Order: sequence, then structure tokens, then C-alpha cells
Amino acid sequence: MGSKNKLKRFKENETFANVIQPTREEVTSNFPYKGKWNTFFKNDNPIVLELGCGKGEYTIALAEKNPDKNFIGIDIKGARFWRGAKTALENNMNNVAFIRTQIELVDYIFAKNEVSEIWITFPDPQIKYKRTKHRMTNTEFLKKYHGILNSEGTVNLKTDSEFMHGYTLGLLHGEGHEVLHANHDVYKNVYSPKEVTGTQTFYEKQYLEVGKPITYIKFKLNY
Repeated sequence: MGSKNKLKRFKENETFANVIQPTREEVTSNFPYKGKWNTFFKNDNPIVLELGCGKGEYTIALAEKNPDKNFIGIDIKGARFWRGAKTALENNMNNVAFIRTQIELVDYIFAKNEVSEIWITFPDPQIKYKRTKHRMTNTEFLKKYHGILNSEGTVNLKTDSEFMHGYTLGLLHGEGHEVLHANHDVYKNVYSPKEVTGTQTFYEKQYLEVGKPITYIKFKLNY
């Protein structure tokens, strides 16, 4: 994507009512919607997050299928989720929002028990040891997720990385969390949930074209 196109999308994002682009200081000092997302959506419906949402394909697809829930995509790259935000506005989807911020600030954005479900779709596996702290299913991140999820809240990890799948599964078992569903190839498993196989992201389609299996884990956190 050219820099002109990116700038155009950034400008357009500023005009979208469903896009929030706070500074880091605004998030950490006293984020206005923390604990009050019902004032943004004007309802008390369950909140579902897509972390590292990219173009927002999951946010949009799940929001279309579940009008009785609110969906929020979070990513630091606003030029990417511009597409999802624009689609939501064009289709008058009032249950969709996007936030441009770092994932590690998620516990500043949502209050305890405010979120019912989290989706992590095709995150960077951060394979190098020095990058472990950025891995989105490490203990630090899991504790942040646990801090905002309600008592029945679940986390979904969908990835093409066998490394990320294995690392996460090992950590979950090691820390005593509850693995509700796990498999190494969702498209070859008849028990795969429909929301997992029914939506394909831009990158997922590319992985499938070259025959790369897509893995999935659904889990509950017990801290």
C-alpha cells in the first residue's frame, strides 16, 4: 500500500464514528469507555474482541451473524482496519467498533468482567526467544485477558503457525487452564465450530491455497 493511500485512509478513519484512535496517554490515564462500553454501543449486549484484527474480517463476519453482540477490533495499524470500519458503516452495522492502539493496553480499555469473548486471529508467532514478550498468548497477555473477561469468558486462537499452536497448548496445560477445543487442521475436522471454518481472513486464504493447515484452540483461563 502506497503512503498516499495510507494517509488517505488515516484521514478517513478520523471521520468514522465507529473508529477510536486514542493516544497512549489517553488510554493509560483514564480511558473514558473503560467499564462504560454500554454508553458507546447504547446497549448492554456482550462484548467480543478481535485482537490484532488486521482488515477486520472476523469482526465484521461475526458481527453480521450475531447482531445481539457488540464486536470491537483492535490493531495498531489503522490503514488495515479502515476496510472493516468502512464496511460496517456502509452496512449500517451498529454493533461494530475499531480501536487503534497496542494490544498490551487492553486492560486499560476494558474493565473487569466487561468482555465475554476474545478472538486472536493469525498473530505473529514471535518465534525468536527475544520476541517472547510480544507473543500474544504468553502468560503476561493471558493475565490481561483474564482481567477483562467475565467468569464464562473464552479465548479463541486461530493460527497457521504450528509453533504458536503448540506453544499455547503447552502453556495452557502447564498453567492449568481449561482447553475446550483444539485441533491441528480445522478444515479436516468435522467437529470444528462453524465460526472457525465459516470465516476466512485475507491471509488465511493465501495459506490455504498453498496447503498450509489452519490450527485452532478455544480455552478458558483459570487464574
